[in-house]
Amino acid sequence: MTVVRPLPAPDAAGAPAVPGRGVGAVVLGGDYQGLGIVRSLGRRGVPVCVVDDERSIAAASRFTTHRLHVPELRSAESTLAALEEARRRFGLEGWVLFPTRDETVAVLAAHREELAAHFRVPTPSWQCIEQAWDKRRTYRTAEALGVPAPRTWYPVTEDDLREVDTAVPLVVKPAIKEHFFYATGVKGWCVGTREELVDAFRRGRAVVGTEGELLVQEMIPGGGAEQRSFCAFFKEGVPVASMTVLRRRQHPSDLGRSSTYVETVDAPELVEPSVRFLSAVGYYGLVELEYKVDPRDGVAKLLDVNARTWGYHTVGPAAGADFAALLFADQVGEEVVPVQARAGVRWVRLATDVPNAVRDVRRGRLKLGEYLSSLRGVDTEAVFSVRDPLPGLYELALLPYLALKRGL
Repeated sequence: MTVVRPLPAPDAAGAPAVPGRGVGAVVLGGDYQGLGIVRSLGRRGVPVCVVDDERSIAAASRFTTHRLHVPELRSAESTLAALEEARRRFGLEGWVLFPTRDETVAVLAAHREELAAHFRVPTPSWQCIEQAWDKRRTYRTAEALGVPAPRTWYPVTEDDLREVDTAVPLVVKPAIKEHFFYATGVKGWCVGTREELVDAFRRGRAVVGTEGELLVQEMIPGGGAEQRSFCAFFKEGVPVASMTVLRRRQHPSDLGRSSTYVETVDAPELVEPSVRFLSAVGYYGLVELEYKVDPRDGVAKLLDVNARTWGYHTVGPAAGADFAALLFADQVGEEVVPVQARAGVRWVRLATDVPNAVRDVRRGRLKLGEYLSSLRGVDTEAVFSVRDPLPGLYELALLPYLALKRGL
């Protein structure tokens, strides 16, 4: 196994170390997730270029050295063109690519060889990434490996819904998130009756436009507080750095598409099935595997595999595992020492946590006193930083835009 040493940390005055002989990072997507990468690397003196097709808070960071706004990053053609423009304009030969969205992960994986002629590409091959990108493959691979997952059906036609032989609440969701999320703004639809199932299937098929791209899955009881995640920098069959977290709150509360409040915990039961899955598909890089504990049998069942940085990766540095810095170090040939994040560190994203909590308090799902008490124990916030205040101020100004563009 490769021994990897962490990048040198900035000194007490914030003076950065400069590894990699001027090699920098290109962050594709500049929301709070991308901002975390920018700060992680920028504090160490690594130059960072942010490429985005939205109004980007990461571009406002004092650690961002280059910025490129492009019309869109959702297609392969536009993403490849944006990277080529950034490379030529700023001279980014050999820089490390950091995708923050599933669609850019897919583009980097599918065009890995041609991109590798000019960039360092830490995204694995398409053959590997497809196991996470297409949820049909994810669940079938999990089943073949004996990794627990919710019961899932793969209907092609409406007649196939007759095979769904359960009365428990279900969720109708896409096999490929991007083909559904940008049109609906949600990850899936919860249904409780046969009539609702048929209706959701019809509506979903009209959205994705392709037969066989919708899944029907049993809805595991419980809310976001039952969800756990295994996060890692994975290499050569082992987690070089790892962290397990509890998703205490999510947005939206019932079928969350993002975490709003998480805490690092000891959850050793997630490690072995996660390593089994990642080893089987030959995974390299940063990854998050989402699970939900089924209260009926107490088993953590695999919900999703995110082949990139995850939204709350910035809890890692506070817990002793700076995943973005570790991946960069490995890409530029630095040594990296295996680390495991410590438990008990809390992260919040106030821009989504507060409005979600207001709704839950009104519905009686959350007590105001408990919510306010939880905020007193937070170790790190997703965006606000006294050492880099502009992104936080910019996000405040952007809240109406973010609410309209993607529901925050």
